[in-house]
Amino acid sequence: MADERLYSSSEAARALGISLDTLRRWDRAGRIAVTRDAANRRVIAASEVARLRGERGAALSARNRFTGTVRSVEVDGLLARVEIDVTEPARVVAIVTAEAVAELGLRRGEQATAIVKATSVMVARPAG
Repeated sequence: MADERLYSSSEAARALGISLDTLRRWDRAGRIAVTRDAANRRVIAASEVARLRGERGAALSARNRFTGTVRSVEVDGLLARVEIDVTEPARVVAIVTAEAVAELGLRRGEQATAIVKATSVMVARPAG
């Protein structure tokens, strides 16, 4: 697969939704297949990024997950407000980028998961 696209560390981290530090830890732990370029920088094959994306739910360190139904999506410039109805009577509201809403295909009535870590709320959509 000599023609396979290679991601830089920062590109791979961004594509996986993790920090660069997390990618480095995964490399040291052998959790991600990394090679080095001529300048000894980490590079990650597109197939490895795709493999990890398939395991994305398991790859996140956040443990607090609330699956529910998108109640509303309000896009305002670069940000979007996503409201998810989770187990009654709770509701989780996340402020995410408009780009994330578009990438995830979030629309009213769709299934989504609120992933809570510290003071941040991330939004994911079931694969498929």
